[in-house]
Amino acid sequence: MPRFFIEPSDVRDGTVTLTGENAHHASYSLRLAPGDRIKVCDQQTAYLCEMVSFDGETATARVLSSSPIDTEPPFAARLYQALPKGDKLDTIIQKAVECGVCQVIPFESGRCIVRAKPEAEARKTERRCRIAEEAAKQCGRGIIPTVKPTVPFSEALKAAEGADLVLFCYEGSTVTPLPVLVEQARPRLDAILAEGRTPEIAIFVGSEGGFSPEEAETARALGFAMTGLGKRILRTETASGFVLSCLIYALEL
Repeated sequence: MPRFFIEPSDVRDGTVTLTGENAHHASYSLRLAPGDRIKVCDQQTAYLCEMVSFDGETATARVLSSSPIDTEPPFAARLYQALPKGDKLDTIIQKAVECGVCQVIPFESGRCIVRAKPEAEARKTERRCRIAEEAAKQCGRGIIPTVKPTVPFSEALKAAEGADLVLFCYEGSTVTPLPVLVEQARPRLDAILAEGRTPEIAIFVGSEGGFSPEEAETARALGFAMTGLGKRILRTETASGFVLSCLIYALEL
């Protein structure tokens, strides 16, 4: 069933109004007709709707039922991903959204092979946001995860300091297994949920070369949880999905 994301103001008196790209997608790409059913989310409430009319610029649908969004994890996961080569970041964003991430923040670390180009960053960020939105629609998310512009490693570290748990993925020897860290953090995360707040979990993943010892020590000094991901070395495009899947298993399923 087609899924659309809208603003709360687009729902009024039992009617949903689709405008802009949503209206064009419904009318011309999907070629929906009156009577066809769609799902609509305003990032708080999910609506089951039936299409009513099209006029070229807008499309309207009648609300059949509504319910609170129940497809989001019991935590807000923010992925700090070092820039990888080629189009790997596109795949990372898509799979991370499917696995429940709420935000992706690319960053440059010392071992990144590619570097952000200021003149192209706005265009690339816009495209990455579209990838996140399409993935959110495909997998039935209740929100559209955001993708931020690329930042330096130091700025990524600073942004993550306020998280309730920071998992810094590192292949060094002095790390704690991910299951151990999650169990240690569980009482704190449960207490935050009991207060009515969603706990924030930050995840750091390096590029193809991982993190340098100096970068790892900087993260350790900030109190970040240095974690290993098992006995095998994962590719950068695999690591985030692996961590998110482990968190979903431990904290949601």
